[in-house]
Amino acid sequence: MPNNLDMHKNVSVQVDSDFALLLPSGVYEIKKMEPRSKIRTIIFFCLFLAIAGIIGFGYFCQDQVCALSKRAVLVQSSDMLTYNELQPLPLHQQSGGSYNNHNTNGNNNNNNNNMGGSTAIASKASQPQNIIVNSGLSYEDVLNDDFQFDMDGHDVMVFLHIQKTGGTSFGRHLVRDLDLKRPCECQRQRKRCYCFRPHRNENWLFSRYSTGWKCGLHADWTELTSCVDVELDKNEGETAKRRYFYISLLREPISRYMSEYRHVRRGATWKGSRHWCLGRQATASELPPCYKGKDWLDVDLDQFAGCESNLAANRQTRMLADLALVGCYNKSSMPAHERDRVMLASAKRNLAAMAYFGLTEYQKMSQYIFEETFNLRFAIPFEQHNTTISATAVHNLRPDQKRRIEKLNSLDIELYAYAKNLLFQRFERLKAKDTNFEQRYANLGNIYFKQGVTEFNWDSNLEDAISTDH
Repeated sequence: MPNNLDMHKNVSVQVDSDFALLLPSGVYEIKKMEPRSKIRTIIFFCLFLAIAGIIGFGYFCQDQVCALSKRAVLVQSSDMLTYNELQPLPLHQQSGGSYNNHNTNGNNNNNNNNMGGSTAIASKASQPQNIIVNSGLSYEDVLNDDFQFDMDGHDVMVFLHIQKTGGTSFGRHLVRDLDLKRPCECQRQRKRCYCFRPHRNENWLFSRYSTGWKCGLHADWTELTSCVDVELDKNEGETAKRRYFYISLLREPISRYMSEYRHVRRGATWKGSRHWCLGRQATASELPPCYKGKDWLDVDLDQFAGCESNLAANRQTRMLADLALVGCYNKSSMPAHERDRVMLASAKRNLAAMAYFGLTEYQKMSQYIFEETFNLRFAIPFEQHNTTISATAVHNLRPDQKRRIEKLNSLDIELYAYAKNLLFQRFERLKAKDTNFEQRYANLGNIYFKQGVTEFNWDSNLEDAISTDH
């Protein structure tokens, strides 16, 4: 008989599975198990070492290298934006959109590895649990082969209208000039249109002319993403799972700034803007007024540029950024250079992740990109005005004034350069996919049963600045 002691040494087993490829001769030795008390002791000891290491490295090492250091969560979140922040995103990495699922914790279901979604990811840490952020479907999502803007479903186009970028005219194009199964019904005196879905009275467009300023006068990205869903629920009397598609226009920053200056000088105020962020409105101490009285009529340029709280400076960057990342309008939350860096990076991320944006200096290209992106057609061609009053005003600036305005708008200048590069990338990509490009591009807006042109005039529209009910 075999010795009992020999039977406890080891057992040899022939292995027929894939694991045999990793073992010599396909033989696997099963060792005799150690007593359970020893195993428990080893496991508990390893767990203790792991927890102690996490605590030690998290709280007792240098801030620069520790994941759990005592640095402010806001700054920690902003560091997520530094990766490649000054370079245009490759087109295949411009994702970051999501379906709105009415998440109560405000978290988007974005892939953490997508650079386009890093703004939404970073903003979680600095936003209260009851703030819902709907960053919308990304441009990359829209270009998927199986995508279609479903006007008869729950898709909603959300227009982020930045002052003096041509948004008034573009907004009119959206409600008056799109070739739709059920055209928008416009009421001239109210400057409002009913843009309903083909088979039910629900809005597919969230904009100044279709729903009014529901999220505040010229609501920015921070305001819109936390507001639009709630407002549509109230407006339609029901809760729905909607897909949001954010769209916007940008303009060359110095011309835009001068256009806003002329606008304010004629009496515009935008007093109805809420400047809402993280559940509250900006205080008077955070945004002190630049003037006394009802408006800033006849202000001269040096006074206009001299007011530190004048939101005309870098307006496009501020309105496209997630302001929760920089403490909203509380400028004491971080150093100025850090605030600027984070805002610019966030604005670039949000712009790249938008389903669509256009540039006022490239009307035809912007029209083509919109039509190809959403598979919708404008019934008229967009008009390009290369010479404006603001362009003349820029030309007449003193050298010191021009330098000052360029410095005030340095973030917008960099953002615009990024946007221009990105717009051309998108144009080339869509052009390459369009087998009928030459004919399509030459005949934009030529739909036989439509007549007339809605002109772009950035310098003469006072109507969107004085009242909050347009």
